[in-house]
Amino acid sequence: MDFPYSRLRRWPDVEADNLQAHDATDLLLVERALSLGIDGGETVVIGDDYGAITLALAAAGLDGIRVHQDLATGRRALARNADELGLAGFSAHELDAVLLGGARLVLLQLPKALAELDEIADAVARWAAPDVVLVAGGRVKHMTIAQNEVLGRRFAHVQAQHAERKSRLVVASEPRPVPAEPPFPVTAQHEGLVLVAHGGAFAGAKLDIGTRFLLEVLGLGGSQLSIDATPQGEGAPETADPGNPCCVVNGDGSSPTPTVVDLGCGTGALAASYALAHPDARVIATDRSAAAVASARATAAANGVADRVTVMHDDAGSQIADGSADVVLLNPPFHLGTSVHTGAATRLFEAAARILRPGGELVTVYNSSLGYRGELTRLVGITEQLQRTPKFTVTRSVRR
Repeated sequence: MDFPYSRLRRWPDVEADNLQAHDATDLLLVERALSLGIDGGETVVIGDDYGAITLALAAAGLDGIRVHQDLATGRRALARNADELGLAGFSAHELDAVLLGGARLVLLQLPKALAELDEIADAVARWAAPDVVLVAGGRVKHMTIAQNEVLGRRFAHVQAQHAERKSRLVVASEPRPVPAEPPFPVTAQHEGLVLVAHGGAFAGAKLDIGTRFLLEVLGLGGSQLSIDATPQGEGAPETADPGNPCCVVNGDGSSPTPTVVDLGCGTGALAASYALAHPDARVIATDRSAAAVASARATAAANGVADRVTVMHDDAGSQIADGSADVVLLNPPFHLGTSVHTGAATRLFEAAARILRPGGELVTVYNSSLGYRGELTRLVGITEQLQRTPKFTVTRSVRR
């Protein structure tokens, strides 16, 4: 089959010379699927980043393919690429029984996180047909024996195939019995904050150290989530002028009901913490990951703030109106898939500049080695360092 993979685009995700919309794993998964001859209505595709697998199968004549993509950017890229190529024959679903019911073939681009793989494998064993075959693939350099072990907990037979073009397929069959309740989401208590996480959410139910540091700087750390709290102890990080406390925490009186956006919210730790400490605030949590969004909604509910935290599955706050936010809180990623790339952070800085009102504030935590301060000043406005350690820096940028 001669499918025009080169015509696929990553848009609206970051595009660059070293970033492609397909890889050799996509081609291997498509080739294996076509060799098995299973109908499109019994075929499910999971983790198809930009539509390379789904659209190649549709172009080969398969109809009724069910697709699950975690990222909003992937969903939009698939729709755009399908429109560009004039292809149909597929439908999008969440990771549930509707996606997997009756499926006899599941094609999976292996996720980075073992917890995400565990949740997917459980879902396939739980809802797909008894004779389902799960064909998972990845780049050899990113694959581990632990992935086979995770699959082995859900399937009686797991067989790694020979590597081709620096990619490898793993075939799992004969689903094992599953527990009565799915293993995800998981819940953990963190000094007054409850975090709930699905397998695909970054850091799981742990409080990642960057977010923890930002909460401390904002005075939202600790069991009371006190707005007057400050980091304590020997070796305290370098900080801004203590006589000029962060307006985000103490309020500047400019808005009686401030709108606060947790941009790239993950499990919703920042959104829930801010809502707990500021009952007057309207909080919006947004993330491009469906697993993160489901986690953040569950986190808001677990902390009793679901009525004041709106969670959106979106790409870089694209559904939030220009100039509508008083505060944006941001812990940006520095990876795109398995590639180290600062483009994702830049897109979020640009999004924050767009959605903030003039005079609104962006508070950002990032790895100190990345040195984003100049870029933040250029894209958003005057940027000051609030606190810095050898590992993390927190800055406040005021929208021009």
